Amino acid sequence: MFTGIVEGVGEVARLVQSTPGTYLLEVRTGLASQMKIGDSLANNGVCLTVVSQTDSTLKFDLLAETVSRSNLIDLKAGDLLNLERSMAASSRFDGHIVQGHVDTTAKLLSVESAGQDHRIEIELPQDFAQYIAYKGSIAVNGISLTVAELNSDRFVNWIIPHTWNQTNLNRLRQGARVNLEFDLVAKYVERLAGTLRTNQTRHKA
Repeated sequence: MFTGIVEGVGEVARLVQSTPGTYLLEVRTGLASQMKIGDSLANNGVCLTVVSQTDSTLKFDLLAETVSRSNLIDLKAGDLLNLERSMAASSRFDGHIVQGHVDTTAKLLSVESAGQDHRIEIELPQDFAQYIAYKGSIAVNGISLTVAELNSDRFVNWIIPHTWNQTNLNRLRQGARVNLEFDLVAKYVERLAGTLRTNQTRHKA
C-alpha cells in the first residue's frame, strides 16, 4: 500500500521489450541502495516489483496488463518517474489510500501558472466518473491530490510549489497521458451498494 506522497523522482535509463507484450524498465534513483529484490516501488503510481538492483539502478518487469492500463509504455530514456516506496506499518499516513493499481490513463488538458501555484486540468474518463468527488482524493501519476473543480468530462487539481518542484508534473505538457487511480473507498461503496440492490431484488422475487 502507498499514500501518494512522492519520495523523489527517478530517471528512466531504458525501456526495452523482453518478450512480446512485456517490457523491462530500468530506472536510475537514489532509492536503489535502500531497496532489495522483491521490494515494491510505485513508479508514476504503478506498483512494481524490483527484479534486479545495483547501488544506483532498479529494474522492473512490465506485464501486458501494466502496459495496457498505464502510461509507462510512453516512457523514453531521460524521462522522470514519481517514486514512492510501500508504506511501513510504523509510518504516518499523510496522503490517502493508494494501492498502486492504476485504473486508467487520461489526457492532460491544460497546465497554467497562477502566482507560485499551478492549475492542471485533466480529462475525466466516463467509465470511472462515479468514483470522483469534489474535494475528494485522486492519485495522478502516483501523487495524492485533491479535486478542486469537477465537471462532467474533466477535473482540476491545484499544485503547490513543493509538489510542483519535487515531482514530474513540471515536465508534463498539454496532451500527455497521466496515470489515474481513483479512491478505493468509492469502489467499495459502489460494490456494497450493488450487492444490497441485488439482495433486495432477490428478497422481493
